[in-house]
Amino acid sequence: MDFLLPCENPITAGLFAVVIVCFYYLSQRYYRPKVKLAPEAKGAWPFLGHLPLFGGSHPPHIKFGDMADKYGPLFSVRLGVYRTLVVSSSEVAKECFTTLDLRASSRPKMAAVQIIGYNNAMFGFTSSGPYWREIRRIATLDLLSNRRLQILGHIRVFEVQTFLNELYKTWSTANMIKKTEGSCDGDRVVLVELKQMLGDLTLNVILRMIAGKRYCITTDENQKEEARRVQDAFREFSYFIGLLAVGDALPYLQWLDLGGHEKGMKKTAKKIDAIIGGWLEEHKRRKSLKANGGDAKGDDDQDFMDAMISALEGVDFGGYDADTVNKATCLMLIAGGSDTTLVTLTWAISLLLNNVHVLNKAQEELDTVIGRENVVTESDLSKLVYIQAIVKETLRLYPAAPLSAPHEFNEDCTLAGYHVPKGTRLITNLWKIQTDPRIWSDPLEFKPERFLTTHKTTDVRGQHFELIPFGSGRRVCPGLSFGLQTVQFTLASFLHAFKIWTPSNGPVDMSESSGLTNIRATPLEVLIKPRLSSQLYA
Repeated sequence: MDFLLPCENPITAGLFAVVIVCFYYLSQRYYRPKVKLAPEAKGAWPFLGHLPLFGGSHPPHIKFGDMADKYGPLFSVRLGVYRTLVVSSSEVAKECFTTLDLRASSRPKMAAVQIIGYNNAMFGFTSSGPYWREIRRIATLDLLSNRRLQILGHIRVFEVQTFLNELYKTWSTANMIKKTEGSCDGDRVVLVELKQMLGDLTLNVILRMIAGKRYCITTDENQKEEARRVQDAFREFSYFIGLLAVGDALPYLQWLDLGGHEKGMKKTAKKIDAIIGGWLEEHKRRKSLKANGGDAKGDDDQDFMDAMISALEGVDFGGYDADTVNKATCLMLIAGGSDTTLVTLTWAISLLLNNVHVLNKAQEELDTVIGRENVVTESDLSKLVYIQAIVKETLRLYPAAPLSAPHEFNEDCTLAGYHVPKGTRLITNLWKIQTDPRIWSDPLEFKPERFLTTHKTTDVRGQHFELIPFGSGRRVCPGLSFGLQTVQFTLASFLHAFKIWTPSNGPVDMSESSGLTNIRATPLEVLIKPRLSSQLYA
């Protein structure tokens, strides 16, 4: 006997779809397990859930913060078909990253991580397990340990000094032109756009540490084209990795590729692989040359890609070949080390320009501790307590990733008294936690002094849950020390070297953007003038 399937008749197929949808919603309403679930925010749409609420001009962390005011420190939303818990208090965050740390340590699979990230081989976006533990261990020991950061410190010093020298040349050239034109005041300020220059700096630092490459913007047209190609590729990666594609929320529509995002991801994946793959081949040729008696780097001068080649030799990593693991890990560290550092630096300078009294106090500390006859060294950072406070306050108000990367519960558990089914996703609203008025007085005000008085012992390393800009628990950012050191050294060196103003002494636009990282939505234009003698910029 033949059976007529519903899909063989359009009318029957439509009725069948309606029945399935009705059954789904009735089952959700009447056949839920008798357990206490976290409150769900109102306003969800059929199929789409709460996604339509996040399409406006306000960044998601602000909207989630408003929801927390209404629904409490733990509530749920539906992002497409996926139920997601949003944590908005330090108490609930502490429970997540201590008691439930292992149960909440998985990662949801996302299209960008699969397509651009070498089929989920990037350790920061893969779930906890043997592969994640081993690659994180290698990354920590061979790049992010205190010993390696000290050995590679000359890279940070060189790049920061080059950045300051370029700023000085820009100022000097502008003033020479003014003198040639007959201006009686050759000691004027000059307008620079810092966001791009800081982006060049941070990318150069991490690329040299990882691959021995430097892509500063020069007057050489070939180098300029290559530099922009590399920068654009990594910028596209950062965009896609922070994007919730339609297929990520509504997997049954993934095949349609609405918006063409997956097509764009595939193009970016080819660009990224060509760049990093080219670097890897160079490193392998150099290793072969060394094995045959040729000149090569010493062990202390090896970059991370060199170290990875040695560490991965002959090791099986769960189906990934060594080259794939190397490229995916380098991509993870480049993305995590450049973008987040740039974000923090631009927000710190923006906040200082809008709070001139804090800026003046910071430069007074630099004059006292360093003096105008010297440049800042990394060994000076421990004595610059006000600079450290400024960086902490910047991370509090403008964490580089105001919403943590999503976690996923790998088993049923109870959080804050609510039942959490396996497969539920978790987002921690770091910005909301770090501006909680119960903990922070004047929570939206920029007051670095709080870290010298009321919050003197509060640290950012994941143990004080009222301030966790780098996350906490087993998924805490492994590049925490690198990020802090780079930001503090760059900021201190820049403030010591230049007086800065805003154009027309107006306030800086503090518009935020949406994405994985909270980068400034607009350029950062600043007037600069040297504070030190000219020989210190050479």
